[in-house]
Amino acid sequence: MNQEVYYVTAEGLEGLAVELEERSKVTRKQIADDIGTAKDQGDLSENFEYQDAKERQAKNEARIIHLRDIMARAVVMQKGGTDVISMGSTFIVKMGEMERTFMLVGATESDPMAGRISHESPLGKAFLGKKPGDSVEIEVPSGTMTYEIVKITE
Repeated sequence: MNQEVYYVTAEGLEGLAVELEERSKVTRKQIADDIGTAKDQGDLSENFEYQDAKERQAKNEARIIHLRDIMARAVVMQKGGTDVISMGSTFIVKMGEMERTFMLVGATESDPMAGRISHESPLGKAFLGKKPGDSVEIEVPSGTMTYEIVKITE
C-alpha cells in the first residue's frame, strides 16, 4: 500500500472524519436497504435497481477505505507566521488590479475555485516560501501570469 503522507488542515481532518461517519453509518445503511428492496423484486440478473445499489455500495466502501487510509497517514499542518507562505497559510495576492485570497493546503483539500490550492500544484509550489512584496511568475497556456504577494493573513 502507498506510504504517502497526506497534509491536511485541522478543519480538513475534521471534515474527513464527518464524511467517514456519514458514509459508515448513514450511507451504508441506506444502500443496504436499497439492496434488500431490490432483492425482493425477483430476478437479480436483470434488476437495474439491484445492480445500481451494488455499484453504489462498492463505491461507498472504496471511499470509506480511502478515507481511513488518509486519516491514518494525515499530518495536520500547523499554520506558520505571517512572514513567509507555508503550508496552511492564507494570503492575498494581486494580479494587475485584481486581488485574490488563497490558502495553501494539502492535495486532499485542494479546491482551486474556492482559492484552496495544493502545495503540490505549480501555483502552490511557486508561492511556497515567498513573503509579502515578492512577485511570482507562472507560465500558463495564454502566457505568463504575475502575482504580487500583498499580505499573509494567517
